[in-house]
Amino acid sequence: MADARSVGAAVPQTMKFDDPLELTSGARLDSYSLMYETYGTLNAERSNAALVCHALNASHHVAGYYLDAEGKPCNFGWWDNMVGPGKPLDTERFFVIGVNNLGGCFGSTGPCSLNPATGKPYGASFPVVTVEDWVNAQARLADRLGIRRFAAVMGGSLGAMQALQWTIDYPDRVANAIVVAAAAKLSAQNIAFNEVARQAITTDPDFHGGDYYVHGAVPRRGLRLARMIGHITYLSDDAMMEKFGRELRGDRLGFHFDVDFQVESYLRHQGDKFAEYFDANTYLLITRALDYFDPAQRTGGDLSKAFERALARFLVVSFTSDWRFSPQRSHEIVKALLDNRLNVSYAEIDAPHGHDAFLLEDPRYHALVRAYYDTVWQSIEGAP
Repeated sequence: MADARSVGAAVPQTMKFDDPLELTSGARLDSYSLMYETYGTLNAERSNAALVCHALNASHHVAGYYLDAEGKPCNFGWWDNMVGPGKPLDTERFFVIGVNNLGGCFGSTGPCSLNPATGKPYGASFPVVTVEDWVNAQARLADRLGIRRFAAVMGGSLGAMQALQWTIDYPDRVANAIVVAAAAKLSAQNIAFNEVARQAITTDPDFHGGDYYVHGAVPRRGLRLARMIGHITYLSDDAMMEKFGRELRGDRLGFHFDVDFQVESYLRHQGDKFAEYFDANTYLLITRALDYFDPAQRTGGDLSKAFERALARFLVVSFTSDWRFSPQRSHEIVKALLDNRLNVSYAEIDAPHGHDAFLLEDPRYHALVRAYYDTVWQSIEGAP
């Protein structure tokens, strides 16, 4: 059943760009398309726009729902509990935009798209993209929509990294940045998890060097394993213990190597489901973008210096049980921002859910975001 506070049935839109986009790698895309959705109404001053950036396996479908063949709501947005009428990011106040990033597999140009030069899917030839590239493409979309400055740019995890990059590359176009469950760069351990996941995909016999489309194949085994590895890192030990414990699937041990424990069944289910809708090449690209993100690389490793150009106000949020992007990583971001005398609010939410906490409806977390957006709304000229 649809939430009474939902934005309702969402309508994806496509924006085509024929002006070349120069990428960080030195490659370029001569033309490309971005899939996006909008919710709420852009005011006459175009001052109430909020951009929501997505994390690894999400998309432009931030809020609302699609309709199935019978006209019933299905496939709810990945942050539907955060965005909508009366929700923390209130679409009765703000015009909210969600964009599927370049390299994605939900409508924006990516590896499974047809390369106009060959008439075949890009596959392995699709260039490596970075957070900077995504932000540049998002800025072009904002230009087309007539939005010069965002009231807020918001994201969790990889989405939060995009929000940070916005404040560095387009400082005069961001009034507020809401940075949730983030890090200024990945730790060696995080890069290692990503590499294991990529190896699971690239060593799948059905991968065919990334050109599996023309072989009519899908590297499902690799995708399943990649998702299972990732899913373990998104949850805390306490959350997994509370949800599954050591509960058996049957009434006794099977003394085999098939599923015995409920947690094994859960991981296999998540892996199977993921392999049905996500593109393997997109997974490689997005995890690589995660690895490469490091704004301090431009400034000799000095994170404070990296934010010298930033002008935005910031809300930075972390979760105590998030061991993948721990609160210490957020502390590093906050210090760098304060070193530049920026306006920063920071909250560390005591939550047991691990990294996935940013997606969940924790009352304290949502009250915090709601209160911050209240101040954003009050700062918009003409707001009551």
